Amino acid sequence: MAHRLSRRQILGVGLTAAGAAAATPFLTRAASAGTAAPLAPGAVQATLTKAIPTLPWAAANDIVAATKLPMFPDATFDVTKYGAKGDGTTDDTAAFAKAITACNAAGGGHVVVPSGTYLTGAIYLKSNVDLHLNSGATLKFSGTASRYPTVLTRYEAIECMNRSPMIYAYGETNIALTGSGTLDAAATKSWNTGSDRAYLESLIAKGVTDPHKRVVPGSGHHLRSTFVEPYNCDTVLIQGVTLRNSQFWQIHPTLCRNVTVDGVTTRASFKNTDGCDPECSDHVLIVNSDLGGNDDNIAIKSGRDADGRRVNTPSQNIVIVNNTMKGPWGAVTCGSEQTGGIRNVYAYKCVATGTRYALFIKSNTRRGGFTQNINLDSFVGHGQQLAFAFAQMNYMGQTGNFPPQFGNWNITNCTADHTPYAFKMTGLGSDHIKGLTVRDCTFTNIGNADLLSNVDGVSFTNVTLNGKPDNH
Repeated sequence: MAHRLSRRQILGVGLTAAGAAAATPFLTRAASAGTAAPLAPGAVQATLTKAIPTLPWAAANDIVAATKLPMFPDATFDVTKYGAKGDGTTDDTAAFAKAITACNAAGGGHVVVPSGTYLTGAIYLKSNVDLHLNSGATLKFSGTASRYPTVLTRYEAIECMNRSPMIYAYGETNIALTGSGTLDAAATKSWNTGSDRAYLESLIAKGVTDPHKRVVPGSGHHLRSTFVEPYNCDTVLIQGVTLRNSQFWQIHPTLCRNVTVDGVTTRASFKNTDGCDPECSDHVLIVNSDLGGNDDNIAIKSGRDADGRRVNTPSQNIVIVNNTMKGPWGAVTCGSEQTGGIRNVYAYKCVATGTRYALFIKSNTRRGGFTQNINLDSFVGHGQQLAFAFAQMNYMGQTGNFPPQFGNWNITNCTADHTPYAFKMTGLGSDHIKGLTVRDCTFTNIGNADLLSNVDGVSFTNVTLNGKPDNH
């Protein structure tokens, strides 16, 4: 049932001719877990909805150039040919699985979802498969818990076995979720509940280090599942789609490499519904997107406490370009789950409106980790509720023996208005923030002078605060 995909059908994927060789897998763990099959000849490579401009950092340009986009054969697998009804009431879960399996077995291509409303449980993506939602297509995720199998995932950066995210892949290579359709998780609120992280922490305290033995379903405890989660995957594209009514973190690439989030819209009103949270991932592009949710817009993470030290994998080499962010917490947040460390983050030409912070960096001595080489340029903040840039090493008052390492933060060519502080950053008396450079920035209608405590290596050049030089 494979058919060629027209340019009209492909919509936001935007393809250009490329070679037929498959991208080399880079799987950090359990490399045999995926369903990699030989990529069929004649594959073409995806392109971005809008090209990334030349960035003001050579290292960031290198990251963009090195981050691989997936490639797919020009073949389509229409889900309606595999039994999907798209009538909003028929369970189409099996039809999606059949279409994806057929596409994977044929060497890859595009599983196309025509206009309609498709009731479905969890969808598992396989290697060399692009799940493409045409205009007018809505995936309506089911309120029946049994349609979400138990998989290896994370809850607030702790590995565990829990009900599958709505879109999930493990150990897969060369995958995509694209198109102009919508994914709606409103109905999952009937089962997608709970925030009992203490249950997982109690298992870890008892010495349960194997996450496969931290099984949540059937335990009497409840933890929410994320919305879209490629786990331990290489070469991932999430492009063009709209996510709405998530019950937890919306886009959560974990232990992945070569991830591109492009032209995506996220909307959710439930608590802790961050827009995009790359975790323990390397070479990540978040571009051209409208990121909204009821928490952070982008929150970069790398594991939590003892479990984060067990995995010990940083998030690094992350480029964030041409995005809009809308409240209520951090536009770009690092932490607090940053035990494995965060480094080499570059954010350029983004606009944050009404968030508490444009840049929010947080950890504590229980969490530990590091947040280093964080760079913002041409970032615009409007009406931040608390500060343009905020950092703390005592988040939630939690303490331990792992002082975080903060520093080498560079903020250039940025503007902000109508916020209580331009900068409010506090290190510890025994653990200072080391390195803050601010250059060529303008801050207007700011309520207070900067508050910098236990911050070393501060350099402000050509920075104005309410029309006057902001010197340190």
